[in-house]
Amino acid sequence: MKGVCYIKLVANKMDIKQQRNTFTGKLGFVMTAAGSAVGLGNIWRFPYLAVKDNGGVFILCYIILAVTFGFTLLTTEISIGRKTHQSSLTAYAEINSKWGFLGTLASLVPVIILPYYCAIGGWVIKYFTLYLTDPKQDTIQDNFFSNFIAERYSPIIFAIIFLTLASFIVFSGVNKGIEKYSKILMPILFVLIIGIAIYSLTLSHTNQDGITKTGLDGLKVYLIPDFSNMTIKDFFIILMDAMGQLFFSISVAMGIMVTYGSYVKKDVNLMQSINQIEIFDTIVALLAGLMIVPAVYIFSDDGMSAGPGLMFISLPKVFNSMGSIGNFIGLMFFLMVLFAAITSVVSVMETIVSSIIDKFKISRKKSALIVTIYALIGSTIVCMGYNVLYFEVNLPNGTTGQILDILDYISNNCLMPLVAILTCILVGWIVKPKIIIDEVTQGGYKFTRKNLYIIMIKYVAPILLVVLLMQSIGIISL
Repeated sequence: MKGVCYIKLVANKMDIKQQRNTFTGKLGFVMTAAGSAVGLGNIWRFPYLAVKDNGGVFILCYIILAVTFGFTLLTTEISIGRKTHQSSLTAYAEINSKWGFLGTLASLVPVIILPYYCAIGGWVIKYFTLYLTDPKQDTIQDNFFSNFIAERYSPIIFAIIFLTLASFIVFSGVNKGIEKYSKILMPILFVLIIGIAIYSLTLSHTNQDGITKTGLDGLKVYLIPDFSNMTIKDFFIILMDAMGQLFFSISVAMGIMVTYGSYVKKDVNLMQSINQIEIFDTIVALLAGLMIVPAVYIFSDDGMSAGPGLMFISLPKVFNSMGSIGNFIGLMFFLMVLFAAITSVVSVMETIVSSIIDKFKISRKKSALIVTIYALIGSTIVCMGYNVLYFEVNLPNGTTGQILDILDYISNNCLMPLVAILTCILVGWIVKPKIIIDEVTQGGYKFTRKNLYIIMIKYVAPILLVVLLMQSIGIISL
């Protein structure tokens, strides 16, 4: 009787794997994975770091790390997902039964990120609607952004609107929702970034002192490396900045790529797809800098900021300085940011939804409903963190934060590097790299950077990640 039950259990597991939704093809997978990777980090942090870290030096480090460090982590997570046909919560236990805890850690990251990403998405919709409906808007006022997020109800309403858009896509499923809309939104996003970047290079402005600055001048600041007076310590700081940006940019160590990998068909050339994701993400990051740096260089005397300060305070002033066309450029910019935010939050939601489905064997609609309710409650609390629930906490990395900053610190600074380190240990030393190599080469496809992958997953990536973790939590200061 026990034997019969065991056979039925195995058969049920196999049936679940066979019924699992999959992307219709390579294009859908690449667009969806790229949509996850291309998020707010590309837009509001990459340009700032490029300017701070000697322009071309940072970009060179970023590109080198993308084809080594980023390639290694992407390949590992996507392969684990496709091999196991499981989301992150249950996939690691399929690889090694003693390492199921790693799946729990990885799944905590999107759970923590989702509420505050919805709140930020609400901010984006607020600014998009302002540029759409009120060309005379007051976004250029110094206190406009801080006053808006301090309002009691408005940020919550816009967060709900944003969540509704993302939830609709996730409720629609892998093929009719996530893949379908990624194929629509990502090309539009790409065209918008290219269009704004080209326009940014054509700009020219003469300030009150009679000094004329052009977009090409800003391009030089962005791209030309400056090695003057650079020490080894300076270069190491730039290297860690580039690695940190890449690490957070490609959506690894948060369960997303494992989940999306589980939807990839066995006949898809993984190596080719991963290369395309790398290229797409890197090009968008470079174009984001090309779009923002020249414009800020020309019209802003306050220098380059990062994060919400760049997107919601500095850039509206830049758009206003452009004259009448500035309203249209601002509208297109926030439309592009909205698309980037939606594709990113959809991937975060889908990771949680898929984990619940795999773990508890419930329907997509029930799982998506649970996640939507959680996101609604969580994003409301995050929004209230700037008014009725406002408080300040000194974080270990030396910054001061509220609820949103605390969640961001726990997920990005602590959990993500830790998950990545443990993944390197698991694959590099416990189950061995062969398990990934066999998955990549399935179907006779070549693993073009196999030797590089082995060295990176066993030695280089873990060391770099330990340094990044120590820096992120404030143990070492560069």
